Amino acid sequence: MNKVLSLEELVKYIDDIDRENSVVQFSIPGKGRFTIVLQEEDEQSIYADVNKNPQLELMFKESEEQYRKGLGMTTSDLLKSLKDKDFK
Repeated sequence: MNKVLSLEELVKYIDDIDRENSVVQFSIPGKGRFTIVLQEEDEQSIYADVNKNPQLELMFKESEEQYRKGLGMTTSDLLKSLKDKDFK
């Protein structure tokens, strides 16, 4: 597993993801291990999945509620929270 030691390295890993290289795993010292998976966006896929699985709809609603309460963060928020000292 690759160690990411700077924000620039993290952005490079994300930028290099494509159809042939759709999964990247890395660790950030002091933060943990991460896996990023590129998924083709299908406008109907989430809606169709939720219709097939009521538990999934509940999970989405719970996740949204936790985010509204400040118990979660977006990917953008995560990237903004990382500082150079996090990679040492």
